[in-house]
Amino acid sequence: MRHKKKWTQEEYDYLSEKWGTLSLKTIAKKLGRTENAILIKVHRLGLGPFLESGEYVSWSQLLKALGIQGGRNYKEISWIKNRDFPIIEKKVRNCSFKVVRLTDWWKWAEQNQNFLDFSKFEENLLGKEPAWVKEKRRHDYELSQRYIKTPWTSIEDKRLERLVNQYKYTYTEISKIMRRTEGAIQRRCNDLKLKGRPLRESPHNKWEDWQLKKLDKLLDSGVSYEAMSEIIGKSVKAIRGKVYCLYGTEVLDKAREKRKQSTATHNCINKQAIA
Repeated sequence: MRHKKKWTQEEYDYLSEKWGTLSLKTIAKKLGRTENAILIKVHRLGLGPFLESGEYVSWSQLLKALGIQGGRNYKEISWIKNRDFPIIEKKVRNCSFKVVRLTDWWKWAEQNQNFLDFSKFEENLLGKEPAWVKEKRRHDYELSQRYIKTPWTSIEDKRLERLVNQYKYTYTEISKIMRRTEGAIQRRCNDLKLKGRPLRESPHNKWEDWQLKKLDKLLDSGVSYEAMSEIIGKSVKAIRGKVYCLYGTEVLDKAREKRKQSTATHNCINKQAIA
């Protein structure tokens, strides 16, 4: 009678990491096991099918759902360490897996939505979505169509240098011409060590009341600086400066949270005054 090969810790780790990111056939070939054996082990470990809406999703499956490929180590630092991502070490039969509870994921995502890109995130892939996700996905998709995110080419570099050296275009104008965000334009100028720089907006160009009110609404809605710029008619740099002056940070998610706290405090004071 043929004895079944005992699973090793390395195989458990591999299966947990790759399940949902590689095909069943590929995993079976890599581990030297039958596809049926893989499915049985997946069921026993409680990993579940990738597209099934469950209580948990693995770290690898989440990144795949968001259309993120590569940079896993960077995400662990940027998300888990720096932004308190609610990762959980789940143990099954003495094996440890990185997972996240879906309810925790959606709470974290709402608080960090300006940092995330949902343009490649398929609808309802991770179960029922909060109401704010639909608008977020539409906004991110529009931005992905409007701005180029691929690596800069030598032709673009020469065009950028030519535009900058004319000393007649602002960051906003060059952004529209080259279909790159203002932040990307600024970073590329620094990377190329260009002596020239785009023109800055006049400091005498004051904010109007309707622009300030619109800024508050846009901040609450979770849109990006680029979207704010198009709607308000101010450069991204000018809006960043105004947000910093109002809330002490340029990070939109943090500014939005501070605005919510300020509004809640203001409403509480008003209620006490009326009483």
